[in-house]
Amino acid sequence: MQAKAEKSKVDQPKVVSHAEWIETRKEFLTNEKEFTRLRDELSRQRRELPWEKVEKKYVFEGPKGKETLADLFGGRSQLIVYHFMLGPGWKEGCPGCSFVSESIDGAVVHVAQRDVTLLAVSRATLPEIEAFNKRMGWRFKWVSSFGNDFNFDYHVSFTKDEVAKGEGYYNYDVSKSIGEERPGASVFYKNERGEIFHTYSTYERGLDMLIAAYNYIDLTPKGRAESGLSHPMDWLRHHDRYVDGNISGGK
Repeated sequence: MQAKAEKSKVDQPKVVSHAEWIETRKEFLTNEKEFTRLRDELSRQRRELPWEKVEKKYVFEGPKGKETLADLFGGRSQLIVYHFMLGPGWKEGCPGCSFVSESIDGAVVHVAQRDVTLLAVSRATLPEIEAFNKRMGWRFKWVSSFGNDFNFDYHVSFTKDEVAKGEGYYNYDVSKSIGEERPGASVFYKNERGEIFHTYSTYERGLDMLIAAYNYIDLTPKGRAESGLSHPMDWLRHHDRYVDGNISGGK
């Protein structure tokens, strides 16, 4: 049975005249500009972080066969990998990672103009990836790391022992909130000698900036309205589970 989209009420602030609205809005604009300056400064600091050289040779399975990490750059010097939660044997990908991925298709062609290749990597087999990708209708490149250590080395996949223990290294600390897979994004640089360097990785709320829909929702009076949910994205479904803006069926 189709469930209705949430229609919760919003705590309405006071209603004011247009002149007072403009005055208050301009005051808030000062805060927004300061946030923008802080964000620019954070981005500058991110670019100045030290790099680590990637020594291990990773081989992935892509639509055109075997590809090394160097091959994934596609002739560019910068590579962004989204670590999509889709493990071997899974029937479908993580709804949260799917939420992020809705923003990837439109970005791929544009970031390429800035010497950046953007793609996804999952530990599922290539047929499993391609089946889910076809269902979702995405076009971005998505390769399989099945059989190599890539996901484990970048701390987004966990061993059976770690899962059984319920504890693993994630987001730069020991975490008790793990399963087989967790989301993340990693950035790499390849120099003219073909040497590859890991420059940055982010996880959890660090991925928020990659989700275009959240940025739109954050502009609204209700905002994300997630405080009463069992976890922040509990409302989320794969896009083919919505009908006319409402939830159709289960997760």
